[in-house]
Amino acid sequence: MVRDKTPTAQETFLQMAQAAGLRGRLLLTLGMLILVRLGVFIPIPGINRQAFQAATETGALSAIIGFLDVFTGRGLSTLGIFALGILPYINASIILQLLTAALPSLEKLQKEEGEAGRRKIAQITRYVALGWGIIQSLGLAIFVNQFAESPGPLFIAQMVLALTAGSMFVMWVGELITERGVGNGASLLIFVSIVSTLPRSLGQTIDLAQSGDRSVVSGVIILLLVFLAMIVGIVFVQEGTRRIPIISARRQVGRKLYLEKSSYLPLRLNQGGVMPIIFATAVLSLPIYLSQFFGDNEMVTRVLSYLRPGTWVYVLALLLLILFFSYFYASLVVNPVDMSQNLKKMGASVPGIRPGKATSDYIERVLNRLTFLGAIFLGLVAIVPAAVEGATRVTTFQGLGATSLLILVGVAIDTAKQIQTYVISQRYEGMVKQ
Repeated sequence: MVRDKTPTAQETFLQMAQAAGLRGRLLLTLGMLILVRLGVFIPIPGINRQAFQAATETGALSAIIGFLDVFTGRGLSTLGIFALGILPYINASIILQLLTAALPSLEKLQKEEGEAGRRKIAQITRYVALGWGIIQSLGLAIFVNQFAESPGPLFIAQMVLALTAGSMFVMWVGELITERGVGNGASLLIFVSIVSTLPRSLGQTIDLAQSGDRSVVSGVIILLLVFLAMIVGIVFVQEGTRRIPIISARRQVGRKLYLEKSSYLPLRLNQGGVMPIIFATAVLSLPIYLSQFFGDNEMVTRVLSYLRPGTWVYVLALLLLILFFSYFYASLVVNPVDMSQNLKKMGASVPGIRPGKATSDYIERVLNRLTFLGAIFLGLVAIVPAAVEGATRVTTFQGLGATSLLILVGVAIDTAKQIQTYVISQRYEGMVKQ
């Protein structure tokens, strides 16, 4: 009988404590995340914060800032030096990925030059993030200038410098965590920002439930059940795969005859993971920053009111963007032509499908169907809890939503897998040394 080598949860935590390499990575990750959280509450000087809060607590701007605060860890409402957080880097990544698919030179740089090409693209992404951080900082500074104690160009320049420098530092922290820590740095920074808003939302929900109103209590219970069902659904979809059977041809090497082998090609139901919904949310946040350049323009104010989270225009735009980024990200992750050629080189094929173009067409059809189903699920995750909040009139989780829930579950699963993989590799390295 073969003994299962998969580590249990207790063994995993024990090895995490004993493994010096993993322990160092975890401590680095936790230290950097705490440092970023502290930077959110270091205030930018020279701002009348009472006037700023009074102006942003009502109207469409209140809902928009509350929504973006989830991804910046309340950085916008506190106006700390890390107010922009990782958002400029996320926007820069979106721009570079779109340009990579559109420009053959960037696509060639990514595919043909290997690691060196990816490093060049990463460097270009940093420069774009710097430019985008300046644009976002300028828009925010122009808006906040009316609440400054000494308004004017000098205040705007100082605020742009502080916000841009803070955003670049957060970007550096994210890359440091990805390289020397545990998990994806950018995703973990968003994860921590979302988690930081949970205690406040839970406290408000508990206070609301203790009011004694039966309709309110039933609304809270229904909302929590919907969130629980969404968590279960997210786990299933994130882990769901379609296994395409593959048969390796019988071949003879010298005097040895290798018999026919069967295996499978796994295609994930949601190839992009949390990225399509992060990208869609980031794109919808762009008009908020750009609107600051137009002042109190009536047309801009009307557009922002339509794009307020919860409106039908926002929901429709979010669904279309999620669908677009799901297909876009799937095209970056899986290339049916390359996959078909690799199968042909290995002497493997899909049963009933001719090698070559027929195989690539078949894989593309399956991938398109899976991507569509995954995008539909992401869309439901994005709109159903918001609709339930509107029906139950329990708005204490407003801004959190299922978008944040998907990010939380997805990042937690990916990080846990990376830790488990590291533990398993260290276990087998120890067995080899023995």
